[in-house]
Amino acid sequence: MPTTSKRIARGAAWLALPFAVALAYAQTEKHPVTEPEIRYQAGGSPLAAEDMHQDVNPKAPPMSKAEFDRARQVYFERCAGCHGVLRKGATGKPLTPDITLPKGTEYLKVFIKYGSPAGMPNWGTSGDLTDAEVDLMARYVQQTPPTPPEYGMADMKKTWKVLVPPEQRPKKKMNKYNIDNIFSTTLRDTGEVALIDGDTKKIINIVKTGYAVHISRLSASGRYLYVIGRDAKINLIDLWMEKPDNVAEIRIGLEARSVDTSKYKGFEDKYAIAGSYWPPQYTIMKGDTLEPLKIVATRGMTVDTQDFHPEPRVAAIVASHFKPEFVVNVKETGKILMVNYADINNLTVTEIGAARFLHDGGWDSTKRYFLVAANQSNKIAVVDAKAGKLTKLVDVDKIPHPGRGANFVHPKFGPVWATGHLGSEKIALIGTDPVKHKKNAWKVVQYLDGQGGGNLFIKTHPKSKNLWVDTPLNPDPKIAQSIAVFDINNLDKPAQVLPIGEWAKLGEGAKRIVQPEYNKAGNEVWFAVWSAKNQESALVVVDDKTRKLKAVIKDPRLITPTGHFNVYNTQHDIY
Repeated sequence: MPTTSKRIARGAAWLALPFAVALAYAQTEKHPVTEPEIRYQAGGSPLAAEDMHQDVNPKAPPMSKAEFDRARQVYFERCAGCHGVLRKGATGKPLTPDITLPKGTEYLKVFIKYGSPAGMPNWGTSGDLTDAEVDLMARYVQQTPPTPPEYGMADMKKTWKVLVPPEQRPKKKMNKYNIDNIFSTTLRDTGEVALIDGDTKKIINIVKTGYAVHISRLSASGRYLYVIGRDAKINLIDLWMEKPDNVAEIRIGLEARSVDTSKYKGFEDKYAIAGSYWPPQYTIMKGDTLEPLKIVATRGMTVDTQDFHPEPRVAAIVASHFKPEFVVNVKETGKILMVNYADINNLTVTEIGAARFLHDGGWDSTKRYFLVAANQSNKIAVVDAKAGKLTKLVDVDKIPHPGRGANFVHPKFGPVWATGHLGSEKIALIGTDPVKHKKNAWKVVQYLDGQGGGNLFIKTHPKSKNLWVDTPLNPDPKIAQSIAVFDINNLDKPAQVLPIGEWAKLGEGAKRIVQPEYNKAGNEVWFAVWSAKNQESALVVVDDKTRKLKAVIKDPRLITPTGHFNVYNTQHDIY
């Protein structure tokens, strides 16, 4: 986490650059990036561990195989999230040899070391990279970008394991847990999830999974829990077992973020779907075994310039309640795919053009309209799942990041869906009722002022009058370690700030507060207090009505807790 002194040093270092050099680069930057966004985008990629071929470019500065491999690792750990796997640009600029070779090594070293006012991190002056590593990376980005291996059906089947066949699983629930109130909590850096009894606040089991589990999703019946790691490993957990645990697993690619299951009547628990960042594709599987059935690539043309994009990553996937369809969001091309799974051998896909850099989103309260953030376009795309078409593109503030968003009835504007932003302190409230509140539908009816940028998740509950907003990526520790809560009945009143990190009573650590999540009853809100893997973390439970501390869950096994998902609320899309 960059400190204030580092940020000041970065600014001073930039001012010390030769004016002509600084001006030349600054003139190419039209979309300044906030520090919270840098922290979000520059996370490590599992592709750092993949072996890739070095294509020696005679025009590029020489690099040994050892240097190339080290630079490739640094790139995928630090840079690929912004600049893309193939360096063709995503939220950051392209870094292909046709652009980097004319700049030259010395020019590139300056900007890798010092960064830019528009958002390029100051990798050298921040201490993240040594001068030798800065030189290494300046030479690396002039080389031909290595391409990670593809990942097809044969590769998937090599990783597919059915640990407990369906016929050997329980015929009825074999434990006494209140399954509806179990929480699946990501233990990011250990490659595990903690299954926690929401009634007793005790850990039921620590389950081995993929690395840095991104989300947990439930089957339509609520029996099966699906979790997917950033390394594209999916684990299927049977909650009916005496001690809930893995019953199947598979790896559907080399990097991924999304998984969901069929929910339409007659298809409950039949299929699962997962989307990968690399290769850019989605995979449909059997719901009870994860056997891969069909792989569909997402490479194609962008919705705006109609240019070919070689690595359009699959972001959020949700299951429609109106048709046997999965809603698949393709990040770089800006397309929303309505994938009809009624006959997967003759797959029908409706392609909806939205806006580029689709990321995450959720249903409105009726579960007819899906609202998804096109975060780098600063828009929310609204899709009518019943009609199968785009309803509206809604302009919002800088870099919306809703998670699933939050639904509630505004005292003045009627039903709304809310999103926070990575790039600003604003919380946008979008009207979602085109029948009784038509004039308010599909536009921002109000902005609330939160603590600051760096929001990842926002949450409320049908039984609550509170709206909770986290800011774990804000560079100010005081803001990152607290939570803002608004009174839904009095939204003109400033948010109350609760010191969740302080309530956890931990020692040293970042103590970032992330992802408010309700229990089934809607009277408790759970927060992850996220510190480094060698520091103590915790979960904090707050009474929703009184906003007072109710419980702190500590355990040596709770290492880097981040996302957590209540079974009932996740199963029924309650947020």
